[in-house]
Amino acid sequence: MPVDPADFRRALGQFAAGVTVVTTHDAQGRSLGLTVTAFASVSLEPPLVLVCVDHRSEAHVGFRHAGLFGISILAEGQEEVSRRFAVGGAAKFKGLELATGSTGVPLIPGALAHLECRVSGTHVAGDHTIYVGEVLSAEVRPGRPLLYHDRRYRRLAPGEEPEE
Repeated sequence: MPVDPADFRRALGQFAAGVTVVTTHDAQGRSLGLTVTAFASVSLEPPLVLVCVDHRSEAHVGFRHAGLFGISILAEGQEEVSRRFAVGGAAKFKGLELATGSTGVPLIPGALAHLECRVSGTHVAGDHTIYVGEVLSAEVRPGRPLLYHDRRYRRLAPGEEPEE
């Protein structure tokens, strides 16, 4: 029995997720990026993560070309950044000063964590490609995460401070 797409979307919306911006470069060195909640850790040894990128995203080509990508795990006050990178086009970078990681990938300043990764594997899955990345560099700062649940941005309840 096929799953109703609307029911499937509503069911997935019940999974609360952290919000990331994933960035890379194209062949001309231009920054590419998109908002991603389909992010997960895969392995501690070696350190691996995965991100799922829609084939329609302009960033998809950059992943294949560059072989490197950055993940910025957004902080609670970065909803505007998430919204900016959730749309297509180069305008998302206008007026935004990016940090540059040790591998040269662009990163979002003020994020709770930055992971710099080398593509170590890919898997086509429906309308997305799953990119497995070997983590080459990781930086963390204290703060509260930006969360997404049921098509809305959310916050941790007061008093639920993350451990530092």
